[in-house]
Amino acid sequence: MNTKRSGDSSEPVVCPVFFGPQDTLSDEQVREILQLRNIAVVGLSTNPRKPSRVVAEYLESRGYKIIPVNPKKNVIMGKRAYPSLEKVSVPVDIVAVFLPPEKVLPLVEQAARIDAKVFWMQEQVVNPEAAEKAREKGLVVAMNRCLKKEYQRLFEGKKK
Repeated sequence: MNTKRSGDSSEPVVCPVFFGPQDTLSDEQVREILQLRNIAVVGLSTNPRKPSRVVAEYLESRGYKIIPVNPKKNVIMGKRAYPSLEKVSVPVDIVAVFLPPEKVLPLVEQAARIDAKVFWMQEQVVNPEAAEKAREKGLVVAMNRCLKKEYQRLFEGKKK
């Protein structure tokens, strides 16, 4: 995903506009989700300009506990990074997915096994099969939405 336009020296585009299928969660449901505090970020990058990192740092600054999940790194954002969801040794409320849609389905089983409550696929992460399977497993599903944008819109009065 391109996070910066050529010749643009401004901040990276964290969640670019993407039109595609989205979940049907109400604002009240999203507010409830955002009351949960422990977020496992699957695909969290060490690059501070990548969307996963920008979103994670923003949420951490708002009091969320960020749990990095990246099999290629041991430490991200000064925190232990776990190679998979099943290796996470602390409670996880929300699984935030920053991976290509075709890599999402196996994460549903892992999220269910660790008793996560929410399976959140960031903008441009659209996998209806994974969404359906996650719902069958009892997870609340967000698809094609940005955690940072939703927080800003619902709690800071910023428009989408």
